Amino acid sequence: MGIIYFFMGFVSAVETSYCCEKTTDGTWCQNAPEAQCADTPFRKSPTSCESIAYCKLGCCYDSQEGTCYENTPERVCGEDGGIWEGNAECDIPACTLGCCLMGDQASFVTQTRCKKLASVYGLEINFRTDIGDEFTCIASATSDVKGACVFEKEYSTTCLFTTKKECATMAGNSSAEFHEGYLCSAEELGTVCGPTEKTTCVEGSDEVFFMDSCGNIANIYDSSKIIDEDKNYWTKIYGKAESCSYGNSNANSESCGNCDYYLGSICKSANVSQRPVYGNNICADLRCSFEGKTYQHGETWCANSKGIAQNLPGSKSFRMVCYNGEVSVEPCAEYRQERCIQSEVNNFKSAACRVNKWQDCAAQTEKEDCENGDKRDCNWLANTPTSGSDVCVPLYAPGFDLGTNSSESNSICTLATTTCTITWEKDIAGSKKRVGDFNCGTLAWNNSMKTMCNSLGDCGVKTNYLGVKGFNDWMVNYQENPKIEE
Repeated sequence: MGIIYFFMGFVSAVETSYCCEKTTDGTWCQNAPEAQCADTPFRKSPTSCESIAYCKLGCCYDSQEGTCYENTPERVCGEDGGIWEGNAECDIPACTLGCCLMGDQASFVTQTRCKKLASVYGLEINFRTDIGDEFTCIASATSDVKGACVFEKEYSTTCLFTTKKECATMAGNSSAEFHEGYLCSAEELGTVCGPTEKTTCVEGSDEVFFMDSCGNIANIYDSSKIIDEDKNYWTKIYGKAESCSYGNSNANSESCGNCDYYLGSICKSANVSQRPVYGNNICADLRCSFEGKTYQHGETWCANSKGIAQNLPGSKSFRMVCYNGEVSVEPCAEYRQERCIQSEVNNFKSAACRVNKWQDCAAQTEKEDCENGDKRDCNWLANTPTSGSDVCVPLYAPGFDLGTNSSESNSICTLATTTCTITWEKDIAGSKKRVGDFNCGTLAWNNSMKTMCNSLGDCGVKTNYLGVKGFNDWMVNYQENPKIEE
């Protein structure tokens, strides 16, 4: 008997790997199966991303923030609003790092980033390109640590609350001793400076600070820490996070001076109605009160003059701003060329004056194009009396500067001009009856015309925002059946 062998062949399909400019899960420049590549406009190629030009890695520089990102694809950089350079290691002048010294802080960043940080915190900067590493940069900031600089003056031991660097360079006081982290009122230093009930505001800082008898600042004002109540509070420096009611605004607090500008308060002189327990300074409330409502510091909102909803002549929009406890008014453009728009997130309002895009409404012949809010601010009017057809008119009727732009206003208002003929017939007996177009001249027809005119701008019959009637106010008292003179 012969032996028969059966051989079974197995064929496996190896799926081609593609370089996806963007995958369906949102990642960029990844090697993946074709099905995982995002659709157009994103590209894909049946090869490795390392060999594709559109996935070439480079340096992405953010000119606003001053940050640099290595090994970034060009498309990714463009999507984030960055500037792309074909140097993956970011070895470009804009990304050169240096030591950014701000007060007693230091960061190893670009010069643009240094300026950005300084603007955020309101500090002066010293950008040093001679310091080439982060460790040396951070170490250089230690000379700005604060403490008590004790020295002899006029046969007594006095003190200046300052930095270590300034203490070491005090002219004529080579024997000055610096005590890091100490206040000049510390008893163990044996100086003539002691605690007081006085407070002060310090430029560049939000908080209310105690003062010692030598005029130096001490810790943040806390009425429970006055003089002998807490000697430690008058000995060592307490940080903001260690002070009273940290993380709160403390606006108008009589007992705590731990103000926070970003939470709506800052150190100011106290007024007659709101007094602290000690001193003459308080965390002033930066909120604003306007027409019976309270707004947060930094909030903006819309306010309109009378008649803005009806687009009356002279009406306009305004952007209101709450800043440092005071409300200021920023008018939008005249003649309703801008309108104020407002949004709200977590009860915080933001407003802006936005251009009224009415100029090409009359050129639109399709309702969909007319009411495309991304391109224009228009409204579709059906069966208008001027032509009996549909027309596209401004959603927010603009105003006209009749003093300098009367020709343009005339040409716009002429779009709503039409002639309506009313015909009457007399019979042999002298009786009259109306014939022809029975809609012409009726109150409904007049109202339709008025809507058309008002939609185009300051045309037709209007009363201005002050309630003064216009020159052409002849239709206001029009009756549906007017008397016809023979």
